[in-house]
Amino acid sequence: MYRPLGKRIAAALDYLRQTDFSKVADGRHELDGDRLYVMVQQYQTRPLAEATWEAHRQYLDVQYVIQGAERIGYAALRDNVTVQRPYDAEKDVIFFDAAGDFVSLRVGDFVIFSPHDIHAPGLALSPVGALGNVRKAVVKCRMPA
Repeated sequence: MYRPLGKRIAAALDYLRQTDFSKVADGRHELDGDRLYVMVQQYQTRPLAEATWEAHRQYLDVQYVIQGAERIGYAALRDNVTVQRPYDAEKDVIFFDAAGDFVSLRVGDFVIFSPHDIHAPGLALSPVGALGNVRKAVVKCRMPA
């Protein structure tokens, strides 16, 4: 259903569907140079109070949970959102003071964030609940995807 969004998005989804992540080391792995690459990472989720709201300009994210579960915050990029830290072109990230809605992701779930989507990944499932361990693949698709 998401393949028509772009050839790089289709390639990212094919990669996620076909890859045995038990055989993939953590870190950055190029799939098509800087046009398409994946970052495999492990971390402990954070409480909502430590949410970091971010967006990108050069890349679209396809975030896929390999192990564990997390909540991710989402807010649309609007003119009235306050920039917390200005855009860093080298890291392709801008941070915001934002608030939004949340979605819970479990093993096998994925979400796509375009440059118009502010997101706060890596949050504990419950705002006051126990923290958990997550292993996730984030496929970065250079725009246009």
